[in-house]
Order: sequence, then structure tokens, then C-alpha cells
Amino acid sequence: PAANYVPFMQTGNLLFTAGQLPLKDGHLIATGLLGQDLDATKGQEAARQCAVNILAQAKAALGELERISRIIKITVFVASAPDFTTQHLVANGASDLLVAALGDKGKHARSAVGVPSLPLNAPVEIEAIIEPFKVKVMEPLAFRTRAERERVLAAAGWNLFLVPAREVTFDFL
Repeated sequence: PAANYVPFMQTGNLLFTAGQLPLKDGHLIATGLLGQDLDATKGQEAARQCAVNILAQAKAALGELERISRIIKITVFVASAPDFTTQHLVANGASDLLVAALGDKGKHARSAVGVPSLPLNAPVEIEAIIEPFKVKVMEPLAFRTRAERERVLAAAGWNLFLVPAREVTFDFL
């Protein structure tokens, strides 16, 4: 990030991305206003690159894209000349990429909003709300002995289990 914020934040079972610009290899792939400096086709290309960057943030947050249950919503900000009214067509670039990459998990709700300018003169900025697959977190269990723990877990078919984001502890009575 270029300032005092994080590129993504997870709360509960939702992952929120910060706004993603159409950066590739550290540089904007286009600059300017839609309807003045760029046409809708160039805007769609920029929106696709924003979607690629959203997926990169999701992978950074979740470890792998397979952990995405679905894309809930994207908000597409389009830097537009006053008479440009096809922001929704620009947003299709991102929507189409997300569905191509994730199938039905990529289908989402969407807002497309025209704005007078964006950071760094970017033509498009997109933020996303993503639902990762739910991970069942087991609460701490109490066992009298290690042997009892092993017997109970073996009976349940568990010889090893992993719980992301929270350590499971066993209390021996």
C-alpha cells in the first residue's frame, strides 16, 4: 500500500480488499478519463487488470484461490468525463474476468460509479468483498490423558487436524 492502510482485511467470514488500481509490474496500464482520454474498450482492459489484482490480494490473504467460496460484490469506480455514461460497460471487464477465472464462484453483485478522478490519474479502481470457504474451528477439548485424546481423535477419524488462525489447545484434567 502507498499509505497507512492494508491491502485486505478479513472480519468474520468476509474478506474485503482495498481498492485495486490497474497496475501491472508496478505501473498503471492506462491513465486518464474515460470518454475523454480513453474509450470503453481501454477502460475494460484496465478493469480486467484491477480484477487480476483483486485475485492476487485474495490469494495473499487466503493462501490459494481455491479457498474462495464466492465473490460477493465488487464496486467499480470509473474516472469519467462528465458526458461518459457507460461505466457499466467498463465494469464488465472485471466481471467477465472474475467469472472466467472462478466460474460460478466469480458471479457477484456490482456497482459501477463514475467519479471525476482517481489516485495517480488511474482510469479505474475496484474493491471487492469475498466470502472464503468456512473453516470449522474446533473449540478446545479437555482430556484426562494424552492416550484418551488419541483414542477419541482416532475414533472420530482424526489423526491430524489443522485449524487456521487459531491454535487448538488441549487441557489435561
